[in-house]
Amino acid sequence: MGTFFIIAGVIFILLLLSIVVVKQGNIGVVTRFGKYHRMLQPGINLKWPLVDNVFSKISIQHRSIELEFEAISLDQASVNFKSLILFAAKDSDEETVKKIAFRFIDEKSFMQTLIRSIEGSIRAFVATKKQAEILTLRHEIVHAVVEHLEESLSHWGFHLLDLQINDISFDEAIMRSMSQVVSSNNMKAAAENEAQAQYLIKTRAAEAEARSIRVKAEAERDALELKGAGNALFREQVATGLAKAGTIMDAGQVDPALMLYTQWLDTMKNVAAHSHGNILSFDGSNDGFDKTFKQMQLINKSLLEKK
Repeated sequence: MGTFFIIAGVIFILLLLSIVVVKQGNIGVVTRFGKYHRMLQPGINLKWPLVDNVFSKISIQHRSIELEFEAISLDQASVNFKSLILFAAKDSDEETVKKIAFRFIDEKSFMQTLIRSIEGSIRAFVATKKQAEILTLRHEIVHAVVEHLEESLSHWGFHLLDLQINDISFDEAIMRSMSQVVSSNNMKAAAENEAQAQYLIKTRAAEAEARSIRVKAEAERDALELKGAGNALFREQVATGLAKAGTIMDAGQVDPALMLYTQWLDTMKNVAAHSHGNILSFDGSNDGFDKTFKQMQLINKSLLEKK
């Protein structure tokens, strides 16, 4: 009876040692006497106890690593990087699983090699570029690293899903210097914009003033032309009136000099009305009238002789 329980216990223990549970998203790698034997799929699997050994369980899920490291540019500037790499097993084929399981001695060695490869690729690229170029070359850096890393990962049984450079920064002194340069450029641009604005304002003001002067000059010219035409018309009307008056006076046998004298009196009245002085004197005696009248007759005679 005791032997039965011993045998049953041994069988139970061997059965427990034969059962292997592989989680979803993983593949088990079994070795027999130290040599690769087969793969175990997710779920419950059986193996020969004491003969077969589960060497490792390979994850075929996506894996990510965050990196922070420093690189030196061509002009000896220290550049700090923060990056993220996303990768996974290339597939679940037997050859791929064997590469992942046996290429490195353990998971730590693989991760260390992967991190150093990424850092080395970025450092090699940055070493050929100047500080001022690096911030604008984010995509070029990623492309250079991916091109190098894809081949290595494929050799190890993985493939690259994504590589991101989330942050590029410089030492505090360099950042402060770059900030001052940006601020100086902004101030220079603002000054140039202000100067351009002032130039446009003054140019437009000068153009407006020139247009105003031109319009005013044209208006004055038009006014003078109208005034000249009005004066000419006025003189023409005066001459016509005088000619008619002279004809009437000749028909009535009235001396035309009387008309001249009347015009002269009207002129004196007009001068007196518009003069800025207070006194206007002329000889109003009979002798003065006679003298003035005779002078008018002489003027009239002179005009008739000219005709």
